[in-house]
Amino acid sequence: MPELERIPSPYTYSLAVKAGDYAFLGLHRAGGASFAEQFEGTLVFLQDTLARLGLTLDALVKVNVWLKNVQDLPEMEKLFGRYFEPGHYPARMTATTQFIDADCLLMIDGVAHLKG
Repeated sequence: MPELERIPSPYTYSLAVKAGDYAFLGLHRAGGASFAEQFEGTLVFLQDTLARLGLTLDALVKVNVWLKNVQDLPEMEKLFGRYFEPGHYPARMTATTQFIDADCLLMIDGVAHLKG
């Protein structure tokens, strides 16, 4: 059985767990007053976590984006395109939800391929 590698968080979940050929990413979010600030900060946080595994955003094969407000979807689409080449996007599911933290506008989790 392959060893699991975990990147801990200060909370009761791991930022990432490397298992076999994949890394499973726990929730990532960032602060900021606007949706754009939170989105940009979240992507930087994801990049940092992936870098700790020797990966880049290109290794992402699946992401789940959780939005507080569905009205932020068009802006998310524009911002998402800044981080990936056209046609090289990860598979994605976007949904809306309520967050415990009232200031949270989005969270992202996902799966990365270690050989990607």
